Amino acid sequence: MKAKEEATVVASETSGRFGKKKIIIAAAGAFLLLGGGGGAYAVMGGSAQAEGHGEQAAAADHAEAGDGESESAEAEFVDVPPMVVNLRSADGAARFIKLHFMLVPASADKAEGIKIKLPLILDAYQPFLRELRPEDLAGSAAVYRIKEEMLVRAGDVLGRGQVKDVLIQDLIQQ
Repeated sequence: MKAKEEATVVASETSGRFGKKKIIIAAAGAFLLLGGGGGAYAVMGGSAQAEGHGEQAAAADHAEAGDGESESAEAEFVDVPPMVVNLRSADGAARFIKLHFMLVPASADKAEGIKIKLPLILDAYQPFLRELRPEDLAGSAAVYRIKEEMLVRAGDVLGRGQVKDVLIQDLIQQ
């Protein structure tokens, strides 16, 4: 009798290649994977198409405007020479950060004022950058926090509203 019960249990477990639970889990995983992929494609694909059309229109506007306007667009960025700063580390090991960034003035006429006060801006950035720890630079949110802090410090030196954005070109941790 016992052999008959074991044979029934084995037969029911191996009745198909996959059990019902495994089929349900696989179907749910496939649904989530396809749904997530489709949603990501819709979000990324839709915004890329809209940006593409906007960039084409902007390029056409610049082509019609002439060369005088494109030269002023180039002057709107203040390139800051790369900075190398040592980081604070808990283990006492030598850690460094190399940072190359550009400042975007609120208007083109404010770019010259930023260039003149650039040493003061760099002096304001030094203590902040030296207090960073290697853990503070982990993840994509770290770059956002660094940009925001640099923007606040530039505003403290130059006055609020003088710098519109900080564009980080290189951020290398060693």
